Amino acid sequence: MTAVLDPAPAVAPPTPAPSHARRRRNRGRSARRWSVRLASLVVAVLVWHVLTEQDVVLWLRFDQLPGPVEVYEAFRVQLGTPLYYQDLAQSLIRILSGFAIAAVAGIGLGIMLARSTWTADALQPLLEVVRPIPAIALVPVAILLFPTNEQGIVFITSTAAFFPILVSTRHAVRALPTVWEDALLTMGAGRRRVLSTVVLPGIVPGIFGGLSVGMGVAWICVISAEMISGDFGLGYRTWQAYTIVDYPHVLVGMLSIGAIGWITSGCVELVGRRLTRWLSSEQRSA
Repeated sequence: MTAVLDPAPAVAPPTPAPSHARRRRNRGRSARRWSVRLASLVVAVLVWHVLTEQDVVLWLRFDQLPGPVEVYEAFRVQLGTPLYYQDLAQSLIRILSGFAIAAVAGIGLGIMLARSTWTADALQPLLEVVRPIPAIALVPVAILLFPTNEQGIVFITSTAAFFPILVSTRHAVRALPTVWEDALLTMGAGRRRVLSTVVLPGIVPGIFGGLSVGMGVAWICVISAEMISGDFGLGYRTWQAYTIVDYPHVLVGMLSIGAIGWITSGCVELVGRRLTRWLSSEQRSA
């Protein structure tokens, strides 16, 4: 007699979590991350305060370094003067102008170098010779070439940001799978159609990686250029405070540069995340 086996009970597929529950979890995760970030800044300030208040002298000498209270008082004084806002605006104008020039030139030329053998053969050797030269070393050249210091500083800033954007764009184009382009070409698409529907969307993550690096390098060079040949700006004012041994105002300038640089880099990364929503969350946060 053959035993009749009962069919195995069907396993119901897992019910997807409601969107509002997922959003709540994401908000909680984001709140925890920002709490950790804020706590790290608070801990750093407390350690700085203790070291300077106790005049700790180990391998480093904290007895000569202004403490957070002195820097806060100097910062409060700076906020009450229009000169601080003028310097801040001047540095931002220089950064945004140079960065915009570098972004347009770097992305356009990066695509051309990756897709045109003739362009690569003609321009690649020249670019590779110039690329290792620090942008700040171009200050004497900028003074000779440009009629005003302002134009020279924007030139140095754009040069500094140009090469990270160029290299990232070129590598992003070369990393695209050729099967995508071949599929469009097989269906009769032209080069412009391939560029607009395959190349440009596919290289957006790589481009924004280069833009983020370029923004950081641009800040380094614009501040250095302002210290050497500027008349206004955060770098110029920080160096001026150093020459008169006003160390609290030196640290005010340094912290202002760090904060504004963080904000501008964060804006670039935010735009990049908005334009790459089709990536997974792990890829966007990498």
